[in-house]
Amino acid sequence: MLPRHSVQDVARGQKRCKRAAARVHQVLFLYATHICMVWRIMRPAGLRLGVYLTVPRHQATLRSFILTMDPASPSPTERPLSFQDLILTLHQFWSRQGCAILQPYDQEIGAGTLSPHTTLRALGSTPWKAAYVQPCRRPSDGRYGQNPNRLQHYYQYQVLLKPTPEESQKLLLDSYRAIGIDPDKHDIRFVEDDWENPTIGAWGLGWEVWCDGMEVTQFTYFQQVGGIPVVLPSTELTYGLERLAMYVQGVENVYDLDYNGAGLTYGDVFLRAEQDYSRHNFELADTDLLFRHFADAEKESAALAEAGVAQPAYDQCLKASHLFNLLDARGVISVSERASYIGRVRTLAKLCCETWLAGEDK
Repeated sequence: MLPRHSVQDVARGQKRCKRAAARVHQVLFLYATHICMVWRIMRPAGLRLGVYLTVPRHQATLRSFILTMDPASPSPTERPLSFQDLILTLHQFWSRQGCAILQPYDQEIGAGTLSPHTTLRALGSTPWKAAYVQPCRRPSDGRYGQNPNRLQHYYQYQVLLKPTPEESQKLLLDSYRAIGIDPDKHDIRFVEDDWENPTIGAWGLGWEVWCDGMEVTQFTYFQQVGGIPVVLPSTELTYGLERLAMYVQGVENVYDLDYNGAGLTYGDVFLRAEQDYSRHNFELADTDLLFRHFADAEKESAALAEAGVAQPAYDQCLKASHLFNLLDARGVISVSERASYIGRVRTLAKLCCETWLAGEDK
């Protein structure tokens, strides 16, 4: 027969088990602490922390320190990057790769590629490494703030690496790791999709980069800009910031994005503007005025290019491009006229690019 035990005996046994478990936990924690600290601190810095490790009153501090220092042990309260922290993290990453972190270009443009920081700098033989956020406007894509992932105004993160580095794809994957997307744990695919922008006469060999079935980046090796072949190969990376942030945060509606980590949402900042500009783009923009402004910008761009000032000429080219996009959104340009307008803007872009190269050769 099994011996009978009193309630007191059982209670004493439970206490002894708890004390033993606590001692085991303490020993395991100290060993884990020691290993982590040796790896993270003592090895690269040559510090001696053995005595500190054995002091019980420091264990809570050490535990907190380990959670902070070791990315494999995230804090339970850690949250995905907010929209603005995502941008700051990309800035920091590309700055470490030697890129100049530039400010957004102050014109209404439809893509980060159209900034002179990319379009003009991709030409010629002068090396150039830059990264920047670019607000983009595509009037026809407005949906009055009612579509969860389609906007007439949005942000791209643009990187131009000239000349092309040997491991440009690895750099892109490393940038994903920096913002919390581990390529080893997600299905990252480079889907062949050669890029083209007929408005500025540019094209390149490239890929859409998909993460778990959703496109998050365009990866391009430029071949031609302004109808002019590039002489120094360059790599362009274009991140769709809203789409990337939605993926990182696990959000299905762009207006629900955590903007700053302090309770402000993307919708708080941009929803009203999206509603108002959709009305402007589709209903209110004065088309007669837009036609006149287009003609003025076209004339001014050509004159400035003839005078040899590439960037002011290109500014007017960008104005003409945006005015055309507004006219297109208003529905006042036929299919045949559309091709003609694109050709007129492309002619301006080519003039500006030729003027830029002529200035570089001086």
